[in-house]
Amino acid sequence: MAIGVIAKLTIQAGKNEEFEGIFRELEAKVTANEAGCNFYSLHKSRADENQYVVLEQYVDQAALDAHGKSDYFKELGAKMGGCMGGRPDIELLDSTS
Repeated sequence: MAIGVIAKLTIQAGKNEEFEGIFRELEAKVTANEAGCNFYSLHKSRADENQYVVLEQYVDQAALDAHGKSDYFKELGAKMGGCMGGRPDIELLDSTS
């Protein structure tokens, strides 16, 4: 069963360009290295320029676990931490199809 992830992120004012650059690097590494990730995509709110949503989908729990344990996720996640305006709000979802 596929697993969806919605990660809602608040970024500090003025850190958008830095955050988006780090995310693009992470997205490229996920795409290149994680066959179990169906998609990994950043979206910016139209209502609040400091609000982002990451939409993710993994083929199974093992693929999601591998994502979180990867060295590049840990490294780039730490870099993103300097841009964050609060803790991420993460929701996990199970595919119904």
